[in-house]
Amino acid sequence: MSRKILIVDDESSIRDVCKRYLQREGYSTIEACDGVEAIAAWKQQKPDLIILDLMMPYKTGWEVCEEIREVDDVPIIMLTARGEERDRLMGLTSGAEDYVTKPFSPRELILRVKSIFRLLERNVAVTDHPEDNVKSVKYGSLEVNEVTRTVYQSSKPIELTMKEFDMLWLLITHPKQVFSRSQLLEKVWNMDFEGDTTTVTVHMRRLREKLESDPSNPHMLKTVWGVGYKFESGDEQ
Repeated sequence: MSRKILIVDDESSIRDVCKRYLQREGYSTIEACDGVEAIAAWKQQKPDLIILDLMMPYKTGWEVCEEIREVDDVPIIMLTARGEERDRLMGLTSGAEDYVTKPFSPRELILRVKSIFRLLERNVAVTDHPEDNVKSVKYGSLEVNEVTRTVYQSSKPIELTMKEFDMLWLLITHPKQVFSRSQLLEKVWNMDFEGDTTTVTVHMRRLREKLESDPSNPHMLKTVWGVGYKFESGDEQ
């Protein structure tokens, strides 16, 4: 069964281009032209991925993303009208997995969609064959389980997005190893991004806000200045 993708943009030309390229790759598509339609389509159609414009009538992309993230971890790719850092940061901090800046190459969008679905398929394979994989890692009061994709802090569940979990799992299963931001983009997003590492910075900030008692002075998710990040192990089990 083909993957179902919801395309949300108030410009019909953008929707048409996205639909044409996605359907050429075998995906089925649904369309919405504003934030209210987007919420209705998400509830009724249960898409496998959402391509979501930021600036729309009635509800902005940020508002739509935040509303969806309250109950659903469906992958979201934001479309930003400008390349300004503020737009990218707001999209990512709302819970989106990725963003594409307008004007964009449809081929680039397809690559990012495929990258996200490859990660989802890889996670399903791990769940299907848990005996072949590390199941869980503990560090103090933090417990992370790859098979169930759950995170507990002091026995309380912590909700992470797909990419937040993948980045945490990579770091916690390679304690003390330093990963550059470019390496994290390649390994977690499964693509070779050039130059812009804002995505990693924002996801790390969100992880710290969810997991660290003092996000500004983290004791697990450490910054190695001028290099990248590492998971500081001291009493992992």
